[in-house]
Order: sequence, then C-alpha cells, then structure tokens
Amino acid sequence: MQSSNSQKANVLVLNGPNINLLGTREPDIYGHTSLADIEADLIKLASAHAVQLIFKQSNSESELIDQVQQARGSVDHMIVNAAGYSHTSIALRDALSAVAIPFYEVHISNIYQREQFRHHSYLADIAAGTLSGFGPFGYSMALLAIIKQLKL
Repeated sequence: MQSSNSQKANVLVLNGPNINLLGTREPDIYGHTSLADIEADLIKLASAHAVQLIFKQSNSESELIDQVQQARGSVDHMIVNAAGYSHTSIALRDALSAVAIPFYEVHISNIYQREQFRHHSYLADIAAGTLSGFGPFGYSMALLAIIKQLKL
C-alpha cells in the first residue's frame, strides 16, 4: 500500500490477552511499563516518520481475529503481541496468513527462558521477524524495522 513517502503507512499494533494489565501484572517478568506508555513511545517514534498507528487490544481471540481480518486493505504492516494466543491459537495464525499483511511478532519477556509451553509460537514462522526478551523496547524495534523497510 505504501507507494511513496508522501503517503502515510498504516501500522496496526495488535495486543492480546492481559497486555492491558502491563505495568501492574507480574512486574518481575513484564516490568512496570504500561500499555499506554508503550503506545506513547510508539507515537513519538512514528511522528518522525510517515507512519499512522492504530492501536487495538483484546482479551478475546475472536476479537483479535476480527481485527486482523478488518485490517486487510487498509493496513500496511502489523506489530502483534498475541500474548498467550501465540502459543495456542491456530485460528489467529490462519487469519494472519489469510490477510497476508507483513507483521512482526513481539514478546516482552524472553519466551525461551520461561515455561516449556511458551517456547513454541504458532505465529513465528509466518512473521517477518520475532522480537522476544527486549521488554517494551521490542515494540519500538519492530516499528523501526517497518520504517526501515518502508524507507521513510
């Protein structure tokens, strides 16, 4: 969709279950940064480039799938933290495959240093890249990768 620097690229930042509790949820694992803090950081970064951010969060698998499907035709890239659904949702994976919008998968914690069931992501092999263990900065890293790809 992005054809020139005069147009804004639309990036959907999609967050799954319990991400709305960041800042207070298990701070020893996820830190003290809230989802609003992450969004504010991304807005600052995007403002220096031709990027329009769309933020969505849901604890519902079906709502996340609906958001992915609705993005088709209007979103250029996605940053996806599917949280627990990364490890369980074939349906979310199918939706991401169906819309064929490039996305970066983000995990705040290092999933490979956690429980064994978290070591597998149903999204990783279809993602443009996976960021795991960089804390909230993983979102900025994903946005920087998108900006570099778009050469904005």
